[in-house]
Amino acid sequence: MSEGLNHWPFIVAAYALTVLATGGLVAWAVAAMRAAEARRERSRER
Repeated sequence: MSEGLNHWPFIVAAYALTVLATGGLVAWAVAAMRAAEARRERSRER
């Protein structure tokens, strides 16, 4: 019943996409957090 398809490239691609997307999400969250902290500090200085 084997059709000779190798599934590993798709599995590796899915994991790579997941890791990259998670890294991008974490980077976006850190940037947003730092921007919010900077806004808070500017509002305290007034």
